[in-house]
Amino acid sequence: MADSPNTSPSNPEPSKQKVTPLRCLIGSTISGSLAIALYSLTLSIVHSFASKPLTSKKVLVLRIGSLVRTLVMGVASLGTFIFAFVAFGLILLAIQLSFAKKS
Repeated sequence: MADSPNTSPSNPEPSKQKVTPLRCLIGSTISGSLAIALYSLTLSIVHSFASKPLTSKKVLVLRIGSLVRTLVMGVASLGTFIFAFVAFGLILLAIQLSFAKKS
């Protein structure tokens, strides 16, 4: 079995690429785009649920329906927050790296 160019017999782990401000900003752009898309999806879900109320006279059906709607909105909101938070963190990392190189 031939060794790949990133590994050597003494170091089995692949070589890691260096973190640069440009790479952070590219990652931030991708994550921010996903956050915007998920935000749009979350708004669409919320408007869809608001325009179509649950119609049932059974209390159990209303509670389960409300629980499912809350879970769906929560998962969509959580995904939006995670991607937005990652984008913000990558922007801050890019700023930190650009100031660290100047010092």
